[in-house]
Amino acid sequence: MRIVLISLALLIGASLLLAQSNVTAEAIGQANVRASVGVDALKVGEISSGTRYPVIGRSEFFPWVLIADPVTLRPLGWVFQDLVTIQGNLNSVPLSSQVIDPNALPTPMPTLAIPALTLPTSPILATPSATPAQPTPTLASNVIGTVKGEVNIRYGPGINYPRLGVAQAGERFAIVGYHTQFPWAQVAYANSPNGRAWIALDLLEVQGNIFSQPAISDAVLNLPTLTPTPSVITSVSIDGQQAVAISPSFAALGNQLYDLFLRGKFDPATSRFGALFLMDLQTGETLTFGDNIAFSGTSVMKIAILARLYGTLSAPPDERTATDIANTMICSENGATNRLLALIGSGDEWNGALEVTRFMNVLGLESSFITSPYIVDPSRPPVPPRPIPIPTTSADQKRANPDFSNQTTVSEMGLLLASMYQCAYQDRGPLIENPALAGAYEPRECRQMLHVMSNNTVDALLKAGVPVETRVAHKHGWIADTHSNAAIFFTPNRDYIMVAFMHQPSWLNFAESLPIIAESSRQVYNYYNPQAPQPAVRAGFIPEAPTCNFANTPLILDLRQPVWDR
Repeated sequence: MRIVLISLALLIGASLLLAQSNVTAEAIGQANVRASVGVDALKVGEISSGTRYPVIGRSEFFPWVLIADPVTLRPLGWVFQDLVTIQGNLNSVPLSSQVIDPNALPTPMPTLAIPALTLPTSPILATPSATPAQPTPTLASNVIGTVKGEVNIRYGPGINYPRLGVAQAGERFAIVGYHTQFPWAQVAYANSPNGRAWIALDLLEVQGNIFSQPAISDAVLNLPTLTPTPSVITSVSIDGQQAVAISPSFAALGNQLYDLFLRGKFDPATSRFGALFLMDLQTGETLTFGDNIAFSGTSVMKIAILARLYGTLSAPPDERTATDIANTMICSENGATNRLLALIGSGDEWNGALEVTRFMNVLGLESSFITSPYIVDPSRPPVPPRPIPIPTTSADQKRANPDFSNQTTVSEMGLLLASMYQCAYQDRGPLIENPALAGAYEPRECRQMLHVMSNNTVDALLKAGVPVETRVAHKHGWIADTHSNAAIFFTPNRDYIMVAFMHQPSWLNFAESLPIIAESSRQVYNYYNPQAPQPAVRAGFIPEAPTCNFANTPLILDLRQPVWDR
């Protein structure tokens, strides 16, 4: 992995491009732009996901927004609000009834992507009653609507109604009615108390005559009450140890963190989502959401490689190995990582990867695996010496499009860190007590593993949410569509573990992931340290490191000590 300079302060400064308009709109897939409010208004263009347009006006009576050219702020046209993701406080945008002259528009529309860090509010995901009150019509007997892109399915004809679910491009629904005042279609939807739901018309490709279906004109619908949303927080435990009941305050913290992810538009019901693991290392309480999703292990999986390596060592590492350890865990240098895999695999880095997977399975972490060395030269990826099957696990191995050869979950990476912490400071846990690992680990080794991770120079992600002097033993990792961080925090009142993964198909912008990860860390720190809370997320930085070599440094000397009590 090449580490590049990415300052949060610079990312925040980038939002000054929108000094004239702090609210933006980005299409969910594609959205039509019209000359005025309404689906029957003249279409003047289209916008696509990946570009954010300043919002310079909003309709007083209808859920439509007026967008502008990102550079000149010239009005471009009106977009139906449920077709876009709004960043910023829409209520701060002035009301408008402007009609656009299509002859005055630039061709084509601008496509300047603009980062923004504002955390918008989002509708609550409601859970409907289990049994529909009406039968669901068959698709064959109704007007059909085919979804154009990822869309919200709502309880009523408007964005203020609760969301019942999310549909993906290509899904088909029987249209059973339409609204005479609002551009929405009523569809058959089994997961609704009345067997009905609503989708914005602009989001559907309609086959058949929608006006042959029943017309609905009520401005306010009398709908059955939805059941409350259940808690999304679950608890997990270290293999061989009893699960600890979650206290009400700890559960409330978990829901607070989940809401933070939702407000940042990382929603588990959509294709852009996140997952989190938190463990109190004093009480043993754990909470997690998204732990059933397999993510690309990225360089975070190097924690498992480090742990497995120490299980093979009968003495402190020599200078070359200690240097490779530091280069692997701090700079994510893939060549050094592969040399460690070769040591684990008795000279064969491919066998080393399989040994790491077996080690994780011994710990009961069956959804984590690595089956190949890391890529050093992208033009020459490693070629397996023999066919290596892709492991099948109980996690969802599709949603986050994980690397076929390197996968993990937030909870399994968190539980691995917990095992290392217990070994280091409590002389117990799976690394000490598991019969299959008998005698392989001693506390000194576990303390040295956490020591090298505490020297990680990346001061962003989770670490940016705590005071700069806080000891954080962590490993970072990212690829184009997934950003991740796994850490043990040593704070005045409590030691705890946090693991965060965030995913967006194709490309995830650091300007959107880093603030959420850092803010979640800040909220946890303040939960445990209320007497001296962290007032704000620090700017943080990711150092640029074109070369990385820790040979002959104090850290290497530390790793080679036969006694280590820190």
